[in-house]
Amino acid sequence: MAKRRPPRPPQKPVEAVIESLSLEGKGITHIDGKTVFVGGALPGEKVMFTYTAINRKYDEGYVSEVLETSEERVEPGCPHFKVCGGCSMQHLAVETQIHHKQKAMLDALEHIGKVRPDKVFEPITGEQWGYRRKARLGVRYNRKKGKVLVGFRERAGRFLADIESCKVLHPSVGEKLTDLQDLIIQMDAKETIPQIEVAVGDEATALVFRHLEPLSDKDQGLLIDFAKAHNFQLYLQPKGPNTVHCIWPDNASLFYEHPDFKTKVAFGPQDFFQVNSSINRKMVPTAVVLLQLDGSQRVLDLFCGLGNFTLPIAQNAAEVVGVEGDSVMVRRAKETALANGINNTSYYAFDLTSDVKQQPWMKQQYDCILLDPPRSGAKEVIEQFKKLGAQRIVYVSCHPGTLARDADELVNNQGYRLLGAGVMDMFPHTAHVESIAVFEKP
Repeated sequence: MAKRRPPRPPQKPVEAVIESLSLEGKGITHIDGKTVFVGGALPGEKVMFTYTAINRKYDEGYVSEVLETSEERVEPGCPHFKVCGGCSMQHLAVETQIHHKQKAMLDALEHIGKVRPDKVFEPITGEQWGYRRKARLGVRYNRKKGKVLVGFRERAGRFLADIESCKVLHPSVGEKLTDLQDLIIQMDAKETIPQIEVAVGDEATALVFRHLEPLSDKDQGLLIDFAKAHNFQLYLQPKGPNTVHCIWPDNASLFYEHPDFKTKVAFGPQDFFQVNSSINRKMVPTAVVLLQLDGSQRVLDLFCGLGNFTLPIAQNAAEVVGVEGDSVMVRRAKETALANGINNTSYYAFDLTSDVKQQPWMKQQYDCILLDPPRSGAKEVIEQFKKLGAQRIVYVSCHPGTLARDADELVNNQGYRLLGAGVMDMFPHTAHVESIAVFEKP
């Protein structure tokens, strides 16, 4: 049987009144009883919108005209906002963005987790522009126009947006997109470079060029000259992640600092690290305070990555055990601890989404636990927390739904109390919700 094609969206704009805002920052309305998520619309507004997708349970659209404007609407700070899909909430005042994210977190805790925090923490905020230090930029050569595009995908579509700059990217890259376009258009390999990964440290910016065919000597020379001129560290990736290698300079290195703890964390251009430095420098000290350490505790740091929390915690605890699924990051975390003169940490490489029962670190007792899981949360390992004996848990979350699900397990099944929770504006102008919560055994 032939696969049924999805219905084509109606072409004519439709008038609607926006009722509320979704977790993704889209306006919610109902047309003929069916939910429609309208990008670029705010609660209380009357708009004309154009359908972009028809689905079985809901439809999607984007604002074409605002007929009655919300008082919360502001002029976007980026001229490419209406086209580029990198941001979704620039039309909403920053203070209102934070309020929306906090409401999303509290609603999830109450309705999904069936819990309420004793205290709602003040939001942690930082830089609004130029904050993003980690990104994957798409690259596409348009042969008809004789032009190279570098950036994020269009808001409603699968093509790259035609943009000249990016206000949320760190300026070392965000203000040089046209320079990158001009570079690639000169290259023999302009049709076979699909992406550039960006990683920005405290003192250097790295670019990783993915290339599908071997680069000519001419192209490598162009890349190196560009890196020298713009002060970039330059890496190439001919195949998978393991093939990434630096071609300029010989002594390339990346790091970021925790000034409060006099600690430097080294990282590679493809390692995971927190994209917003100003938030990270507030988030980590906050987590250490919430753990209530006095130097005597044994702490378990789950999803420890490069040791972003491990190293600062170690300066305030007797011992820290870090567990992370990526063995390369575990090796780097060990090296970084020694480089900082920290000797009271140990690390294990293990996939925390699998069965943890027989792991040696699970057979020990801990006073506190810090966890910073991915969007999928920490369900598998949290279900085993009873046997660890921890009195206090600090949970750093990047998705309110999985935080709420895991809070349900901790509070309603394991007897912890949710002392407090609050949001952190790690990704301003996007719908991404980062939060921090603290649990305690009564």
